[in-house]
Amino acid sequence: MNALLKHSLAISRTQSRSSLQNIRLSPFSRISTRSLQTSSAKRPPLAFAFDIDGVLIRGEQVIPQAKRALEILEGDNELGMKIPFVLITNGGGTSETIRCQRLSKKLGMEISVSQFMQSHTVLKSIVHKYAEKPVLVLGGRPGAVPRVAAEYGFRNVSTTLDILRWNPSVWPFHDLDETEKAFLESRPTFDPSTRFSAIIVFHDPRNWALDVQITCDILRSDGYVLPSSKPRKTGDDDVKLIFCNPDLLWGSDYPTSRIGQGGFRAAFQGVYKALTGSEYPYVQYGKPTKATYRFAEKLLRDRLQELHPLDVDDGHLPNVYMIGDNPESDIAGANAAGWHSVLVETGVYDRSQGSPAHRPTHLVKDVEKAVRWAVHREISRLL
Repeated sequence: MNALLKHSLAISRTQSRSSLQNIRLSPFSRISTRSLQTSSAKRPPLAFAFDIDGVLIRGEQVIPQAKRALEILEGDNELGMKIPFVLITNGGGTSETIRCQRLSKKLGMEISVSQFMQSHTVLKSIVHKYAEKPVLVLGGRPGAVPRVAAEYGFRNVSTTLDILRWNPSVWPFHDLDETEKAFLESRPTFDPSTRFSAIIVFHDPRNWALDVQITCDILRSDGYVLPSSKPRKTGDDDVKLIFCNPDLLWGSDYPTSRIGQGGFRAAFQGVYKALTGSEYPYVQYGKPTKATYRFAEKLLRDRLQELHPLDVDDGHLPNVYMIGDNPESDIAGANAAGWHSVLVETGVYDRSQGSPAHRPTHLVKDVEKAVRWAVHREISRLL
């Protein structure tokens, strides 16, 4: 190879690296795609996890850059391959199948159940502990959460509306509306001799007062709605209290963030402490908990194997990038899991309120810029 040719190749490599480091790249180059496809591994060097509200969707509207970001991951990138991603939301209240159908329609591309998890999806990993035991489920629209619980395998489910119908004096400040009455028509009559093993807050409660009252009743009466003098049976444990979403705030199409399930938990604990002198111990799921991110990693491994199968799957994940709008859940959880984190400014986080409580790997305006930055960052390492 003569000196002139060597000099030309050196200039070419320098220009290629410079263009890849520029976040505001123009459409992907076919030449760089061929080069990367030849030199890269059989699998992509990165994977993604996205929050939904405030990142891909705000209220009922799709954030403009969301579709382009997902198109890049579907193969319109320098690698020329699909990059695995999962969606992790602290929302819930309905089945994963229904949520994926709605998301697919909004985003204009198929989102499968295998790449989606809600705050309560992780309950599938513990359902065997409570499958036959009485549990009280809270949150969501009438009927929706009991259906989800049944799909997961919980077979003995009650709601606070069941208890209110049994004895309206349990909370005399709420009259059942027509929707609630219609839901209750097909429900069995509540048996006050029931001892609950767990109270699970699947989704944000709609009637905080009713739910706080009945939850306090049960936890102060060893699992019964009414005070009971019955001795514990062998094997009876304390009633487990489980919350699926720790978010105090979430981003909607309202100008400021709205109070989430974390607000309900704070309200309940405040009342319970005023009554008893201490807070009730609880189990927390949802971002940023370790259990949720471990579950998400399993989804990502399965998705990676689905898109880029190998004869032997060693369970190894490439670098994972979490893109979220909430420093307290998305960024804190990703950092704790050892992932890279990218904070966007289309949801909860507001730059005018100062630095985020948990420092992300990178801060950008929107999800498309986040995806481009992460992809180019990993590609630059391959060159």
